[in-house]
Amino acid sequence: MELFDIVDAQGQPTGQTVTRSAAHQQGIRHRTTHLWILRRRDGQTEILLQKRCAEKDSFPGCYDISSAGHIPAGQDFVASGLRELEEELGLTAKAEELIFCGLLHFEFKETFHGAPFWDNQVSAVYLLWRDVPAEELTFQKEEIEAVRWMPADQVAAMVRTDSAPHCIRMEELKLVLDQASKKGRRTE
Repeated sequence: MELFDIVDAQGQPTGQTVTRSAAHQQGIRHRTTHLWILRRRDGQTEILLQKRCAEKDSFPGCYDISSAGHIPAGQDFVASGLRELEEELGLTAKAEELIFCGLLHFEFKETFHGAPFWDNQVSAVYLLWRDVPAEELTFQKEEIEAVRWMPADQVAAMVRTDSAPHCIRMEELKLVLDQASKKGRRTE
């Protein structure tokens, strides 16, 4: 049974916990870490996207950010994000490689697989510069169907026009790309 910390609007734990299923049935605020992987190729920024597997409890079969996950009770944003990165994509990174982009609050209600899903999360958003071939990634089959690099302008167009199934928020994408342009590419 997965337990999450119940958090305030700034993502600070209140001292109470909730199960994953109850959080998504009742819309109880909890935390996630969103980690965007970027690289520079041929003079443009590319983003590593994952395609969620068809069995996911939310947004099955949709393109999503590089790596993301709920934060188990008692853990913090960075440690949880680094763990998810390794579990989902087989990549390891150090905390100092992550560039903090911001803290965002998302809330939405949808129906997936015939069941209501109410997500109310505070997300810490990070970017990581890492040029790794998609075919070299060892991704978690229960979570991810495929991964692919896509030019940032094409990702923005996809989100803006809904030309492919995705669960990417334009607000978050802009936040990451703004931070990427400010910080430039870090050396690995």
